[in-house]
Amino acid sequence: MSGTTGTTDRRAPNRPTPDLIAHRGFAGVCPENTVAAAERAATGLGRGEPPAMVEIDVMASADGELVVFHDERLGRVTDAPDRLAGQYVWETPYETLAELEVLGTGEPVPQLDAVLDAIPPEVGVNVEFKNPGTAAIRPRENLPPGDREAETDRWRAFAERVVSTLDDHDNDALISSFSEGALAATRAADPSVAIAAVFAESVADGMEVARRYDCEAIHVPWNMVPGTELFNAEYGSLGPYEPVDLVEVAHEEGRRVNVWTVERWYQATQLRAAGVDGLIADYPGVLGFGDGE
Repeated sequence: MSGTTGTTDRRAPNRPTPDLIAHRGFAGVCPENTVAAAERAATGLGRGEPPAMVEIDVMASADGELVVFHDERLGRVTDAPDRLAGQYVWETPYETLAELEVLGTGEPVPQLDAVLDAIPPEVGVNVEFKNPGTAAIRPRENLPPGDREAETDRWRAFAERVVSTLDDHDNDALISSFSEGALAATRAADPSVAIAAVFAESVADGMEVARRYDCEAIHVPWNMVPGTELFNAEYGSLGPYEPVDLVEVAHEEGRRVNVWTVERWYQATQLRAAGVDGLIADYPGVLGFGDGE
């Protein structure tokens, strides 16, 4: 496993095209977080250049296997029977998860190794840490000093196992998380691994966490970037945000800015003009309209 490259000045007049990061393996057109999605996304789905990275979500099963899955519970994306649909993934043994079908495609819930094997080494991988196997984690918080050690301990063994698994592959890797403890545990497991703080509630808190662990990147929602018509637009429950020029601040500190989750070319065009470094996108063609102008 190798690390990601450092940032470049995206505020220059001739801004380059942002890197495309395939969200859950281009979840808009593929069964998210599956081997098939990773394999197809890594080729660019026949629409030109492959993405810079494939983004996947990882958590632990009840018996400690590293599984690629986004939701806390099984019901939305699998054919789990009613008795299991509301069950937490981390309370479910992998033997059961492997028998479930994802979004009616015949694809099972995969292990991390299997998904990484499907991504060629020239395509990077962004592994987002979702859950190490407990409901006690504290995502989306800037933790007070007295709580950081306990939260890091909750993630420690999980982080060590994921880093070890990534070490067996040659892809450039970036580990991201909403959870401060996950970032701290990754830094402790291997300080050379590139990490990204995922922002949600507060720009100031997110930047403080990114600085605390010297994150190589920050991952921000598309309505958090000032200087665009997207700023503070309605996006679920996210926002409103303070008007901090995230791109300028992050680049001055040597951090990349990747934006989630981009679904439309108009969003991509606005964010490119703002100078972001990467677009975490559900569709491979979001940069197609006007690209290269």
